[in-house]
Amino acid sequence: MQVNLENTTKKLCVIGDPVLHSKSPLIHNTMLSALGLDYIYLCQSVPRGQAAEWLKCAKCAAYAGFNATMPHKEELFPLMDETDSDAALFRSVNTVCIRDGRAYGYNTDGRGFIRSLVDLGTSPEGKTVLLLGAGGAARAVALKLAQQGALKVLVCNRTVEKAAVLCASDPLDRLIPAPFDGGTLRRLAEEADLVVNCTSLGMAGTSGQFEDFSFLEALRPGAPVLDLIYAPAETELLRRAKALGHPTANGLGMLVYQAVFALEHFTDTPIDPAAMLALLRPVLGL
Repeated sequence: MQVNLENTTKKLCVIGDPVLHSKSPLIHNTMLSALGLDYIYLCQSVPRGQAAEWLKCAKCAAYAGFNATMPHKEELFPLMDETDSDAALFRSVNTVCIRDGRAYGYNTDGRGFIRSLVDLGTSPEGKTVLLLGAGGAARAVALKLAQQGALKVLVCNRTVEKAAVLCASDPLDRLIPAPFDGGTLRRLAEEADLVVNCTSLGMAGTSGQFEDFSFLEALRPGAPVLDLIYAPAETELLRRAKALGHPTANGLGMLVYQAVFALEHFTDTPIDPAAMLALLRPVLGL
């Protein structure tokens, strides 16, 4: 990709530890080029525990803003001068805009996920959701589902205590912790209108996989199954769900849409999410 730098070019980046594997520079620079915006998006490794030091450096280096991935999202939250409602709900920041020396924190993960549900032709309102996992991504998804009207979100995790901590952070009291064993998953699947996998099970480059897929057979007919994993494009979970007739989607939509909403904050420019997904799908090879 050819990037032209001018003295007026504004700097953006993604920070994390590790971060060199991130697709954010490719995603954002592709969008910036297509939109004709005078920004450059970089990648910056920032060790765990040094988010505060990085924020000072970013201000001194006149960055327009940056995205954050693990392990910095929660650490950045109390460092912000102002946050949006989602960052406050999740107590986590993935997008920081720097304006006149002040840091404005946003979290676009939840919005990105909800927009990906639109592509599946569904919404959370009135739904019972079977959510697998209790990590950072699961937290944003679960709390956003509750905020957007899910009847209840059944949060299944191998360490039930971790699921309970996540559920306790829900101000609407719609999140319910549960274990991750096969019997529990089958029982809960019987009442689920939507399944969301927020674990790394089935991800390319990892050895972890679901031990038992039989819970999919207990799902209500037509219940969508969404996997936040985007590599491979079709996990074994999605392949089996599709074979049973369930609508499926991977995590590419959420990946792109959260970036689109972040770029809107950075540039104060409205962006068409569907157009960016169509643009980026071949670029990412997914």
